[in-house]
Amino acid sequence: MRKFSAVNAIIAINILVFCLWYILPTEFMFYNFLVSYTGLEEGRFWTLITSVFSHNSFFHIFVNMYVLYGFGQAMELVMGKKRFVSFYLIAGIFASLTHALMSAYILNEPDLPALGASGAVAGLILLFSLLFPREKILLLGIIPLPAIFGALVFVGLDIWGLVAQAQGTSVLPIGHGAHLGGAFTGLIFYFFTRRKTTIE
Repeated sequence: MRKFSAVNAIIAINILVFCLWYILPTEFMFYNFLVSYTGLEEGRFWTLITSVFSHNSFFHIFVNMYVLYGFGQAMELVMGKKRFVSFYLIAGIFASLTHALMSAYILNEPDLPALGASGAVAGLILLFSLLFPREKILLLGIIPLPAIFGALVFVGLDIWGLVAQAQGTSVLPIGHGAHLGGAFTGLIFYFFTRRKTTIE
């Protein structure tokens, strides 16, 4: 019998929520599946996690689920299901919170909403890259690079993108703050795990 895969379950939930965008009223989905600083001020704390499973365009969900499947399968095997799911959810929640704080205090747009799994996925990518720095990954699906260099490129692009958004020179609807929050979670998890292993 084939073993249950947490990655496949997460992908299935994302697909379900994607379908809900085309079934349920748009107002309901905006209220419950988008995260923003204003929404958190209003008490909609559940959006910190529901937004992580939410996509409303095919390209968005396809890219995120493709990357999640690639890195998630390896990380679930390394971490085990429980730790993998816990890390994924924590990275997603922290990514949502980071987006909300940065949009309010850096971009001065507290109403700016966000959705998507890319923050949690960024956490997986950075954690994978720290654990397996020499493993080859394909940057943009084309350019082969050692994992650690690829991760640094992604983080660098997000820092540059966030600065550009703060200066009003970027028009790309990308949640750079969420990506950085997820990546930071991967970094903290790596050092915490390494320190714990060293002490034991």
